[in-house]
Amino acid sequence: MSLPEPHLLERYVAPGAAHVALAEGQPPLEVCFVLVPRFTMLAFTSALEPFRMANQLTGRMLFRWSVHSLDGQPVHCSNGLAVLPDGPLPAEAPPGCVLVCGGVTPDTTMTPALGHWVRAQWRRGRTVGGLCTGAYALARAGILGGRRFTLHWENIAGFAETFPELQPLRQIFCVDERIISCAGGVAAADLALHLISERCGPQLARAVMDMCLLSSRRDAGAAQRGSMAARLATRNATVLRAAEFLEAESEHGFDLEACARHVGVAPRQVQRLFRQHLGRTPRQFVNDLRLDRGRMLLAETNMSVIEVAMACGYSTRSAFSKGFRARFGHSPQSFTGFSG
Repeated sequence: MSLPEPHLLERYVAPGAAHVALAEGQPPLEVCFVLVPRFTMLAFTSALEPFRMANQLTGRMLFRWSVHSLDGQPVHCSNGLAVLPDGPLPAEAPPGCVLVCGGVTPDTTMTPALGHWVRAQWRRGRTVGGLCTGAYALARAGILGGRRFTLHWENIAGFAETFPELQPLRQIFCVDERIISCAGGVAAADLALHLISERCGPQLARAVMDMCLLSSRRDAGAAQRGSMAARLATRNATVLRAAEFLEAESEHGFDLEACARHVGVAPRQVQRLFRQHLGRTPRQFVNDLRLDRGRMLLAETNMSVIEVAMACGYSTRSAFSKGFRARFGHSPQSFTGFSG
């Protein structure tokens, strides 16, 4: 049953000193948030708060939101806090936008039943989206084929193993007609600002950005991670080009000769520069990349240790396990038991 209008205003329009005049326009956009166990609170609040700010700045109900869990019970997010939803998944979401808020262990929390529900909402004309790892729900809904979409970079390796026919983009958010997605974290605010700008105009979006103390608004195509120079803490051009080459080819084997040809120096020079600037050899750099990917696969999929070893380019389980223990201080078997 709908709340009386004064109660609606009290819930959705907070008082504030700053004001933005906006001409009368469309009815409120309904945003239905779906929280799954261990969702990422940063992505959820980063998406929600810009809508609240838009209402506050205009003194109008431009956006209304509801929060749902699969069964209507409180949901614990990845930091352990519990969120009390408005109720279980409705048979039919209000006309507007459905956003599935993902987080850790998406392979188990994004159930087939949730995928069926998302597909039903999409077929009814709703815009459906995924925050952080919410793309898992969109994939289980069977609606991502041929679409542009994204999810958090940490989860892309596991997603690719679970859905090898789908190719996520490594950018902060994507809008493809009625399918939207973002990488999570503060990228959810960038997506919300985009939706506010498209619906209410860039002036309000800029004012919301100022209220959120965001100094700049990123476009959809912005990269999720910092540059290779920032990640490796070096600006040596040869090292950066070599590292980018080795990272791109890490799943296909280690070929120092090919890397040296790519950057235009001798293999010995690549070796020397890596030791000087990174404190490790090119082979150690590649092994670290493979082990990091293996850890992600163990955390995000149901793959066995031997399957992960093969996927990361190791010829034997023992070689993978030895390297894993040396890098992370425990065996992949114990990590699997801890995370699963």
